Amino acid sequence: MSAFLQSFDLGATENAHAPTIAIKDSIDIAGYATTAASRALADAPPATRHADVVQRLLDAGWRITGKTNMHELAFGMTGINDFSGTPLNPQDAVRIPGGSSSGSASAVGQKRVDAALGTDTGGSIRGPAACCGVIGLKPTFARVSRQGVAPAFTTLDCVGPFARDMRTIVDVMAAIDPSFQASEACRDASSLRLGVVSVTADDEIASAIAAALARAGLATQAVELVSMQDAFAAGLAVINAETSRAFGHLVDSGKLGADIEARLRAAANTSAADLDAAERVRRAFTDEVDRALDRVDVLVLPTLPALPITLEAARAGTSVIAMSSLIRPFNLSGHPALTLPVPLEHSTLKAGLQIVGRKNDDETVCAVAAHIEARLAHPV
Repeated sequence: MSAFLQSFDLGATENAHAPTIAIKDSIDIAGYATTAASRALADAPPATRHADVVQRLLDAGWRITGKTNMHELAFGMTGINDFSGTPLNPQDAVRIPGGSSSGSASAVGQKRVDAALGTDTGGSIRGPAACCGVIGLKPTFARVSRQGVAPAFTTLDCVGPFARDMRTIVDVMAAIDPSFQASEACRDASSLRLGVVSVTADDEIASAIAAALARAGLATQAVELVSMQDAFAAGLAVINAETSRAFGHLVDSGKLGADIEARLRAAANTSAADLDAAERVRRAFTDEVDRALDRVDVLVLPTLPALPITLEAARAGTSVIAMSSLIRPFNLSGHPALTLPVPLEHSTLKAGLQIVGRKNDDETVCAVAAHIEARLAHPV
C-alpha cells in the first residue's frame, strides 16, 4: 500500500535539511517515465525535461524524494489501484485514500515528506486531502504552469500542493508560482468576511464546519449558489470528454484496470450537445460565484459531504460520485479552492473545510486558512 511509485533523491544535495517534496506521477521529472500509475503507460520513455513546476521547486532549494502513486490515469476518486497498489489512508487504514492524487495525500499524511504536488481536475487534490486529513490547494485555473503535466490539454486541471500546515503550502506556492505573494498569503485575516454556502452534508460534517467557523471568529453571512448541482454535472461532462480525448486510445489495449476501461468507454459517449450545455453552465456558475465574491472575501463550505467510505464498500461497488459534488463545481469555474482539516467531535478523524476565493486571489484563500488553522490550534 505504497504512497510512492518510485523513490529517489533529487536536488538540494548540499543541504541535508532542505524541505522534501514528492511529485504525482502525472508530472514529468527528467529521467523518469510518467506512467500515471497505469500498466498501459508502463513502458513510456523517460521524460526528457522537468515539468516547469519541478524545475521551479529544484531552483528554490526543495529536495524531491520520489514520484507518488495515484488513481490510474487520474480518472477516479477512490484512489484504489490494483496495478500499482492502493496508498494507505493515514487517518483510517480501512477507508479509501481518495483520488486521484492518492499517493501525494498519503505521503504527506504519513509524514514521509514535508509536501507533495498533485493535480486537481474534478477534486483530485481536495478530495484525497480531505480523506487523509491534510491540507490541499487547487490554485486558480492556469495560474500555475502545466507544462510537462498530463494530460496536455485541459480546461479544468490545476497543479497544486499538499502539506500538513499552511506555512508549507505558502512556501510551495511561492516556489511553483512566480506571481504568488507570500506576504499577502500570511497577512492578518481577522477583518475578512466569509460567505457560508448552503449545501447538504452529513450532520457530523456540518457540525464540524460550523464549530470551526465559530472558533475562527470571522464575520459570516449566508450564501446560496443555486447552480451548484448543474455545475457538478457540467464538470463531469467536461472531464469525461477531455479524458476520453487524452486516453481513449488506450481502450482495448488490455492493459487498463476494469474501472478505468468502463469509465473511458462511457466517457466516449459525451456528445457535442452535452459539451455545449456544459459550457453554458460554466458561464452561468462562474458568474454566480463571482457575484457572491463581490459581497464577501471568500466562500466556505464542506469539502466532502460525508466521510470517505471503506475500501471494502468501494470494491463492492458503492458509488463515490457524490464525493465530488462540492468540489468539482469549482474546477468548472476555475476559482482557487483549498481544503483545511478540522476536528470532528468524538472522533480521531478530520473533516475538510473548503475555502474558495476570487480568481487569482489564492493568497487570500491561504490567509483565511492560516487564520482558521491558528484559531483551531490556539483558541482565543
